Amino acid sequence: MSERDLLMIPGPVEFDPEVLRALGAKTASHVAPEFISTFGRALKRLREVCLAPSAQPFVVAGSGTLAMELAVANLVEPGERALVVNTGYFSDRMATLFERYGAEVVQVRCAPGEVPDVAEVERVLAGGRFKVMTATHVDTSTGVLAPVEALVKAAGRHGVLSVVDGVCATAGETFHQEAWGADVYLTASQKALGVPPGLALLTVSPRALDAWRSRRTPVRSLYADFGEWLPIMEAYEAGRAAYFATPAVNLVCALEVSLGQILREGMEARFARHRRVAHAFRAAWRALGLRMLPVSESVAAHTLSALYYPEGVDAALLGRVREQGVVLAGGLHPQLKARYFRVGHMNVVGPGEVLATVGAVERALAAAGHRAEPGAAVAAVQAELLAAR
Repeated sequence: MSERDLLMIPGPVEFDPEVLRALGAKTASHVAPEFISTFGRALKRLREVCLAPSAQPFVVAGSGTLAMELAVANLVEPGERALVVNTGYFSDRMATLFERYGAEVVQVRCAPGEVPDVAEVERVLAGGRFKVMTATHVDTSTGVLAPVEALVKAAGRHGVLSVVDGVCATAGETFHQEAWGADVYLTASQKALGVPPGLALLTVSPRALDAWRSRRTPVRSLYADFGEWLPIMEAYEAGRAAYFATPAVNLVCALEVSLGQILREGMEARFARHRRVAHAFRAAWRALGLRMLPVSESVAAHTLSALYYPEGVDAALLGRVREQGVVLAGGLHPQLKARYFRVGHMNVVGPGEVLATVGAVERALAAAGHRAEPGAAVAAVQAELLAAR
């Protein structure tokens, strides 16, 4: 990939230059006063971005999978029951994590591209004696947007802790953690939060922390134990240094910058911008005759598109698009991996990136022999963007 290629995969994404300058700055000591202040602001801002004023933020060096493991390791003990609302590849991973920590796992599944019925989930919750329920807000493998508000509220009605995997959603899809009653919202830095890979992030409700404090057995993982990280987070937010493991200093500095940008844009404005961008892409896909993996637009994410290759076209399309200066991602879901591709559209993506990407896809499809009216997709984007002004 050249420096001029446009990165349009569902993470890592294109990053704002100010964020990259923070990442590339001279590394400070993790106990330096200026870094203590920066880390403290980042924690406060994460709470604001997740709309969770009472939650405890955690910022830990690691991937989104570590964020998932932090939630699982601290909230379940061997023999307790966990319900996984399964919408794809990363729901499968969550189920695997629960099993590794000794939980009894029940799953409510659906076909790829669909979302489970909330009424069915509630029926399972009602008869289950579950400790925790998890749902993936946007499954990066399928581009499906789960009805997390309804799911979280259903869990709350049955006294079940709710964990929402927001790795491909946080700061891109509408989510009101405290108002909806979600106990844990977990994410990673490299998607709509707009920071290069390397940070696992969570906002944890007081109820979830109480459940952790009431454990009968120690957390099996040292690195994932809230007990090791909570004093660190509390100290930095209070303006004091503390040590368990060295923080990712430059990534935390980049996070503080990005979160500040997100809050200046405003959460509702940012959610709306991601919806506008997604609608513009969908207009293009319709013009090109491409079918989305999600079964309807009502369950399609606004942070990425998952699209079946048209008849006669295969994964060689991705190479043709790259020749046009745009990088896309192949399929990930094991059942469908060779049949579809994915386009990420989150963080700083705006009209210019949409038009460049759609133009590249249109030209690559034409080179692959796919028949569509020349220029129709770009025109559809322009019409959608103008109508949304």
